[in-house]
Amino acid sequence: MKVGIAGFGTIGAEVGRRIAAGIENMELVGVTAGSRPKAEAKLRELGIDVPVMTPEELVAAAQIIVECAPTAAFLETVVPALEAGRQVVTVSAAALIEHMEMVETARRHGGRIIVATGALLGLDAVRAAALGTIHSVTMITRKPPKSLVGAPEVDRQGVDVMALTEPMKLFDGSAREGARGFPANVNVAAALALAGVGPDQTRLEIWADPALERNTHHIVVDADSARFELKIENIPTIEKPGTGRITALSVVAALQGLTAPLKIGS
Repeated sequence: MKVGIAGFGTIGAEVGRRIAAGIENMELVGVTAGSRPKAEAKLRELGIDVPVMTPEELVAAAQIIVECAPTAAFLETVVPALEAGRQVVTVSAAALIEHMEMVETARRHGGRIIVATGALLGLDAVRAAALGTIHSVTMITRKPPKSLVGAPEVDRQGVDVMALTEPMKLFDGSAREGARGFPANVNVAAALALAGVGPDQTRLEIWADPALERNTHHIVVDADSARFELKIENIPTIEKPGTGRITALSVVAALQGLTAPLKIGS
């Protein structure tokens, strides 16, 4: 299977490195990036010999597109990929809930959207519970302040998160509203919403906590089949504190699941 990576930043570079190192039945054929010189330098650093392409060239060359570009660039590659009937593996659940028409585009052209688990756990259980009745889903996200610098909602409130000396609640509302205010921070909440009761019924709190060093998510699901709580503490990447190290690994696991003779989990 020929794989292209759209967005060769923190996540894309790690995914590319692991594909190049060897994933069974996978071949990396190219990448796209906002900065060609930076991407070419990173490819040389990693010892990966593939070209930096335009989105159109990537779609033409690859059967599977790994989408990990900034939220604003989500449609740039996803639309042509789905219209060409490609499989798109993405961690941009926050962008997807704002563009759910992409599901119909995939259906119409024989494409497929696969939302990787990303920095979350328990999506299998939430998807299973959603086949019955889920009464409520609540997620509380606590992050080190540096992970939230530059978020639109933080800027709107005029909060200097780096000056905080105690935890501060920055948001309390739906996952859809949270995705708009924190597009680079709540892909986990958006993925949870897509797996469960939807972005308008999934409740979300976001806290900046100067005592934390890890991005922490606590989820409570109450359904007619089970009540369960999930908690994960993700180690941030050095390059992009808002992104957990496990996110790129979840993309690699999703790719492996497409061709592996044994796949664990629903």
